[in-house]
Amino acid sequence: MAQNIKLSIVTPEKEVVSDDCQIVMAPGSVGEFGVLSGHTPFLTSLKIGAIRYTDGSGKEHMVFVSGGFAEVLPDKVTILAESAESKEAIDANRAEAARDRAEKRIAEAGKDLDMIRAQAALARAIQRLKIVSSL
Repeated sequence: MAQNIKLSIVTPEKEVVSDDCQIVMAPGSVGEFGVLSGHTPFLTSLKIGAIRYTDGSGKEHMVFVSGGFAEVLPDKVTILAESAESKEAIDANRAEAARDRAEKRIAEAGKDLDMIRAQAALARAIQRLKIVSSL
């Protein structure tokens, strides 16, 4: 039987996940990566996306992250995220409203900073909606 790996997802405000996992999948800045117990250590930045993991009992989970860093060790994955929400904690109506606001700002953007911020807000809203709608 394969060993589990410890997953910890933390934000500046709180610890979002602390669980033993069979596998962890994360949105690395240069592509998605997966981690099993015994993985070679590395450190990478994360992009906006979903952390997917299977807990020790085989149940799959998803957590939204809006960037951050991942430290992978042979027995542990630590995610330091700017913000993170479990699939169950995402408010779909709020995410839809955020998407609509961001799309409106993009359509009306005049300054470069406004455009960059609006595009980032849109990416976060879209990813939250993808997570909520996943089965």
